[in-house]
Amino acid sequence: MKNQQRKRIVLASVLKPVDDTRMFEKMAVSLADSNAYEVFIIGYPTQQLTEHLHVQFIALKSFKRISIGRLLAPFKVLKKTLQVKPEALIINTHELLIVAILNRILFGTKICYDIQENYFRNLLHTTAFPPILKTVLAGWVRLKEKLLIPFFHWSFLAEKGYENEMTFFRKKYTVLENKVVLPKDFVRAPKDSNVIRLLFSGTLAESTGIFQAIKLAKILHASEEKIRLKIIGYCAQRDTQRKIQEVIKDSPYIELIGGNLLVPHSQILKEIEAADFGIICYPASVHTENSMPTKLYEYTGYRLPILLQDHAPWVSFCSSFQGAVSVDFDRFEAAELLQKMKGSFYTNPSKNVTWAEEGQELIAALSKITK
Repeated sequence: MKNQQRKRIVLASVLKPVDDTRMFEKMAVSLADSNAYEVFIIGYPTQQLTEHLHVQFIALKSFKRISIGRLLAPFKVLKKTLQVKPEALIINTHELLIVAILNRILFGTKICYDIQENYFRNLLHTTAFPPILKTVLAGWVRLKEKLLIPFFHWSFLAEKGYENEMTFFRKKYTVLENKVVLPKDFVRAPKDSNVIRLLFSGTLAESTGIFQAIKLAKILHASEEKIRLKIIGYCAQRDTQRKIQEVIKDSPYIELIGGNLLVPHSQILKEIEAADFGIICYPASVHTENSMPTKLYEYTGYRLPILLQDHAPWVSFCSSFQGAVSVDFDRFEAAELLQKMKGSFYTNPSKNVTWAEEGQELIAALSKITK
């Protein structure tokens, strides 16, 4: 029986786990805590779930990233949304655009597109697919978006840069950046003077700078034996995963957590609390030039000093509270960098890094759509 006081809303994905950081911890919890919505999340299965009174998880069956199972996943999402019959549906992948349209046609569902990535640029400027195939796929994705977005009631953009990169939203959108949700009892872990703990977290790929991070750790460790590197996150490409394992196999001071397995976000946050420095380095690319990495908000929210790629917008963001050491990952002197790492950080409080305001923007937009 439908909850008469709370409106039903579904957040749906194909590859994102049901407890995905943005979909669950930020968007779903914000909506559920507003007392206006009964929230359902449809997504990829995960190993452990955090319970929430007004959030229900509907996990798809596991499938490989490139498989028949993935091709069938949108149909399974459609079936599950038809069973729930929500007042509003938020999708976060182009694979569910038609699913959303069908929900609108059949039930008058209010539909929203949460743009977490510029899929067109990602496909064109990464190595996930062969050159000819990725050109065709990128064109197909962009065509779908341009044709179908006009039928959506609203869109949410995870990056301000998408306002310029994608111009087909008209004025029906809200920017909801991937800022951090801080625990109320957050306290930084005490430092261990015997080690200097570096951290690389999140998606493990060439395009996110994993190999630059490993190279940096090796160079620093050669000058300072206290250096340790912990890598934690998920690697979608098997070749990349094997390469990571190969380049760290003779470096016992480098530890890999995850790799071929999804890592609970709560575990990543614990590592952020425990680390001494986070590493952010994205090789220069068109698909990331206007982005603010989620871990930039996570590291600064948790007051973790950052070894930060010398990219002007990111350096400027951290400068007001001295949250980072700017690094040219292609050319740096170990001794000089180690000396800079002894400096003072977060002499001023970090600002504009938490999800609270974004959550209010989300609720305001959904209130207008579902009234």
